[in-house]
Amino acid sequence: MKKKTAPRTSASHDLTYAPKNGYERATPADLKHCEEINKAYMEYIGKAKTEREANDEAILLLEAAGFRDMRDYEVSGTKLVPGDKVYRSSEGKTLMALVIGRQPFEAGMHIVGGHTDSPRIDLKQNPLYENGGLALLDTHYYGGIKKYQWVTIPLALHGVFVKPDGKKVSLSIGEDPSDPVFCITDLLPHLAADQYKKSLSEGIPGEGLDVVAGSVPTSEKDRKEKFKYNVLKLLNSKYGVKEEDFLSAELEIVPAGKPREVGFDRSMVLAYGHDDRVCAYAGLKALLDLKGVPEYTACVLLCDKEEIGSVGATGMASNLFENAASELLNLTSASYSELALKRGLQNSWMLSADVNALFDPMFPSVSDKKNSAMLNHGVCVTKYTGARGKSGSSDASAEFLAHIRRIFDRNGVVWQTGELGKVDQGGGGTIAQFMARYGMKVVDCGVGLFSMHAPMELAGKLDIYMAYKGYLAFMKDGRK
Repeated sequence: MKKKTAPRTSASHDLTYAPKNGYERATPADLKHCEEINKAYMEYIGKAKTEREANDEAILLLEAAGFRDMRDYEVSGTKLVPGDKVYRSSEGKTLMALVIGRQPFEAGMHIVGGHTDSPRIDLKQNPLYENGGLALLDTHYYGGIKKYQWVTIPLALHGVFVKPDGKKVSLSIGEDPSDPVFCITDLLPHLAADQYKKSLSEGIPGEGLDVVAGSVPTSEKDRKEKFKYNVLKLLNSKYGVKEEDFLSAELEIVPAGKPREVGFDRSMVLAYGHDDRVCAYAGLKALLDLKGVPEYTACVLLCDKEEIGSVGATGMASNLFENAASELLNLTSASYSELALKRGLQNSWMLSADVNALFDPMFPSVSDKKNSAMLNHGVCVTKYTGARGKSGSSDASAEFLAHIRRIFDRNGVVWQTGELGKVDQGGGGTIAQFMARYGMKVVDCGVGLFSMHAPMELAGKLDIYMAYKGYLAFMKDGRK
């Protein structure tokens, strides 16, 4: 006999709300599928350490599942029909994937939108220099990091050089066991008397995050900057680049190493980039596993630049999504009109698939426990984000939350609610506010994390699985 998911309250006749640990409510089938989803996720996130890599790995999965580039339809003028599977990539960084539904575009889409950029350390445009017998790389950190967490740990270099003729040279150094890694040095405690007097945010300055890249001088006797030049010789020998090519490169320093299971029970995943590739992958995997033709077009967005405000041409503060939606309308309708576009966007439903903070027993003072996400209590629905007086939040309506409750409960999704810390403690935002400007119904919904924005973040396997299950239910479920 199949075990049913337990109700969200401790008893059906009880008037109180008592959320439970998901392991007390999940079915045996859930637990088996949970391990399968997490195994696939760990493989994905181990390869996808930058937004470009996340985009490329996603396209490989999409094409293997029969998705086609939407631009092929645009060029040929071929119309899309219900059941068609397509994707559209923007500059190799932001990706939209869709399964066309029975309802016309004007009726709206069901959208799951996450982001694939993560806090990291970027190389400056002219990064390579030498000092004190070392070749060093000058850096500029990206997103909200605690700078002291990035020193003395093994680091990898990922990215791309783009030459003036358009040729791209990709590199990934530090992931293979045979690769060298990189590091940022720290001050020894014996000489750190002045450093100890500084705050955590001041202990390691931004300009102090330069990366050790080499220590052997070139054998050319008359060559100046011998340590720097030896690194250039090595780069030229393997990748065919020279120092000027750094000017048109995007090179990122990220933690080296693969994701790992955590705990005697292997119930958690430790990895770089959970924020927000964990939700992005869960949405992507849900779309890949969507069977048949959905009632409403199912759309997954893997976005760039969220960690720095969703700015730029590949961020959701741009017209990127609206432009892609215009192309979609043109390919699914007999005639195009701006009114139909606006109606379709306004009638859409969206889960802004981004992470939230878990209640951490090591730091209880920053959270309101009864309104915080708890580990293994399922995917977290967050009505509002923002800071202090909800600044920067789209604040979902009660009506839309009721729809989400119905969909999740009807499909056996273990879920919870939570907000990002105490009211005046801080806060944060997601892409929800940029999508809500179209008038669509949007709510934040994602996986809770420990150590968010650290080089290695911690997530529960069951929460990851329930995000996948919730996104799948949202895309396949109707609106009744």
